[in-house]
Amino acid sequence: MKDKSDIGLVGLAVMGENLILNMASKGFTVTAYNRSYDKVERFLKGRAEGQSIRGADSIEALVDSLASPRQIMLMVKAGQPVDDFIELLVPHLDAGDIIIDGGNTHYPDSNRRTEQLHAKGIYYIGAGVSGGEEGALKGPSIMPGGAVEAWPAVKAIFQGISAKVADDKGQLTVPCCDWVGDAGAGHFVKMVHNGIEYGDMQLICEAYQLMKEVLGLSADELHDVFATWNETELDSYLIEITRDIFAYKDQDGSALVENILDTAGQKGTGKWTGVTALDLGVPLTLIGEAVFARCISAQKAERVEAAKVLKGPAIHFTGDKKAFIDDIRKALLASKIVSYAQGYVLFQQAAKEFDWNLNYGAIALMWRGGCIIRSAFLGKIKEAFDDNPELPNLLLNPYFKDTVLDAQQSWRNVVGTAVANGVPVPCLSAALTYFDGYRTERLPANLLQAQRDFFGAHTYERTDKPRGEFFHTNWTGRGGDTASTTYNV
Repeated sequence: MKDKSDIGLVGLAVMGENLILNMASKGFTVTAYNRSYDKVERFLKGRAEGQSIRGADSIEALVDSLASPRQIMLMVKAGQPVDDFIELLVPHLDAGDIIIDGGNTHYPDSNRRTEQLHAKGIYYIGAGVSGGEEGALKGPSIMPGGAVEAWPAVKAIFQGISAKVADDKGQLTVPCCDWVGDAGAGHFVKMVHNGIEYGDMQLICEAYQLMKEVLGLSADELHDVFATWNETELDSYLIEITRDIFAYKDQDGSALVENILDTAGQKGTGKWTGVTALDLGVPLTLIGEAVFARCISAQKAERVEAAKVLKGPAIHFTGDKKAFIDDIRKALLASKIVSYAQGYVLFQQAAKEFDWNLNYGAIALMWRGGCIIRSAFLGKIKEAFDDNPELPNLLLNPYFKDTVLDAQQSWRNVVGTAVANGVPVPCLSAALTYFDGYRTERLPANLLQAQRDFFGAHTYERTDKPRGEFFHTNWTGRGGDTASTTYNV
């Protein structure tokens, strides 16, 4: 073992332990620290025994064990605990040392910490880490941002432990990790990743409910459907695990999934994505509906009572089951494209707002392996931005445009069938509505502006005048000519 460790890691929950083991397996020496040293000792005598891992029983010992510039990664609960640990570490660090926050931190906190620590001569990196406990151990997707001066020091470790995807020759050499951008850019990208994850999961759930409720498919039949879909453009980690979930049997031989209570939890990253989109004026409708779908699932007791009195249509399907399953596949694919299109528009708006230089193709590449939303689909996103780095919307790229247009009739058939049978499909329908809104040359917002000007003198622009020139009408003859100021998100 080296005299000095390459990196220290604080926090020995599952993700922390697995990241340490991953680092050690790639030839790095790591110091483990936890508030409770008992946990460090158990780790050293258990999973870490015989590996290039040492323990520290104090902050001082942790810092003293590290080679310069010192790199310390925090895998602790987001929020105040991160600030508390930073406060403990700073007095023991020198200029040029590096603090890495690998938790699910809200990007404004990373903006603040980057600036505050830079003033002390210390570099901060906010790194989104995706892939769960298995990814942490075998190769996650890592999205680092913050003080770019620190990137050369941490690059070898981060890219060494990250998942790898194929290069042009088919060799698994390309790391799912690259520098994202300044300040909170890394955690912003991770936040949007999680929002897209919310959307992907809800879309799959809606496809499941349609096939179960409308077509009457069993868990075994659903397993076969998802196994088939995983051999198509939908090939992805989430489709793969959904296939396996439907095959898993409970102790009595029934499908375990059907014995799980239908109330979904969440940790807040999807909500952050939606709120940020509202703040930046980006129509992130699909991810917003995915968050709200989890909220309504949590109202289980109310839904049970409502189901007794709020009756919908009887389920009635007389079409071709096989054809409708393929319609669902196409609708799922088209909706997934919309989800990513909306997410990338949010990236572009954030880059303008925060003056970040985001590499959109590289972000897609980082998501191709290790993370929860990894899929073959992401290679097409990278190609789209390689072809046109200024692409305003994925729906305008030839591949995605053609795919969505090809799926359009199936998509409408699926949403229409769901509505006719009273099956809720908030994300499938939100995606279709966004598509229709985005492709509509003239929306009814002219009437909305007339209403705003009528009751609040908020002014409007005219079709026969240049953009940026605003007008007010005295609609009632009593309002006068004074106009309100304009405000746009």
